[in-house]
This record gives sequence, C-alpha cells and structure tokens, in this order.
Amino acid sequence: MAEALQWHLLDSGAIYRVLALAALHHHVDVASEDALVPLASHLDVRFVSTNGNLEVILEGEDVSGEIRTQEVANAASQVAAFPRVREALLRRQRAFRELPGLIADGRDMGTVVFPDAPVKIFLDASSEERAHRRMLQLQEKGFSVNFERLLAEIKERDDRDRNRAVAPLVPAADALVLDSTTLSIEQVIEKALQYARQKLALA
Repeated sequence: MAEALQWHLLDSGAIYRVLALAALHHHVDVASEDALVPLASHLDVRFVSTNGNLEVILEGEDVSGEIRTQEVANAASQVAAFPRVREALLRRQRAFRELPGLIADGRDMGTVVFPDAPVKIFLDASSEERAHRRMLQLQEKGFSVNFERLLAEIKERDDRDRNRAVAPLVPAADALVLDSTTLSIEQVIEKALQYARQKLALA
C-alpha cells in the first residue's frame, strides 16, 4: 500500500527490535530504563518498501536481517517492559506522520498510536490461516516448524493481547474489519486501497 500510494511507512512491530539493536550497537545497557529513554526518543530509523519487501534502515544501515536474531529478540523483550521507553517510542512513532501520508502497521495503531487516523483497517484472519502463513514463512527461511505449536502460540498471544489491561487488541470503532482468511496478499491490498481511496475522497 505504501508503494502504491507513495506514502511513508511505519512497521511498529519492528520498532522495539530496532531500539534493542541500537542499544547493542551503542553499548547501552538494555536493563537500564534511564539509559534507553534518550536512545528511544531520538531513534534514527526508516522503513522502506521496495517491490513488496520491507527494509529496516537504522542509522543509514539496512538491519532487516539483524533485527530478527535471537539476541535482538531477547533484548527487545527487555526494553519493551519499561513504561518510559514505551512512552518515548509512542512519541517517536507519531513523528512518522508526514506528508503526503503514512501507512502504519501494528496491533494498536488505530486505537493507541493514531486514534485520529482518517483511515483505519483492522486486518484479521483465522488462527489456523495465520499459523499456516507463518509456517510457510519460516520454512522458506530454512526453519523446521511444528504447526500445532505455532497455532498454540498464536492463540495464546491473541488471548493475551485481547485481555491485557492496557491497550487491548480490539478494532477501533471506526475501523474496517477486513478478514483475509481466504484472500491473497494482492486481493487484500486491492480491497484496502479501494477503501482508503473512498475514505480519503470524502475527507
């Protein structure tokens, strides 16, 4: 969508991993909230979509692969636990909103980060379909995957996210809920673009 509209892009799911990697690069203690807050506030990160592939650029360097390592994942879970770090990253994410527009991807984009966004789409799919898609992604990268375990993890995460006290996973009241269970990526993009263009023409 970002490519089709020539808009900026934000992958909020990657932002904690990017911060964790920046902390490791700069030898910042990932267990120190005081040390992490200024780094989070001035995080130099860009997201670029080229031919459907997302590139994560940290301080001018493509770190798309590096943020997926287990070391970074472990550090990301530590930094995400700090309230002031989360608040700093919330402000940093909002700073991505620039002309001509922004496509923001994330579980709480329409409810917490950009509650006033003119177009909100809550993309959904069955747990089984999401587990199947994730399994194919991992297999393409050479990983051996257990489908039942993946499915259980997805259901557990959904349950945790939907029932958490702060920012539970729910569609915004004014969001289009788009069920992608039986749709291809191309069909999802087509429907989302059609909806966005209709909404923006009325805005």
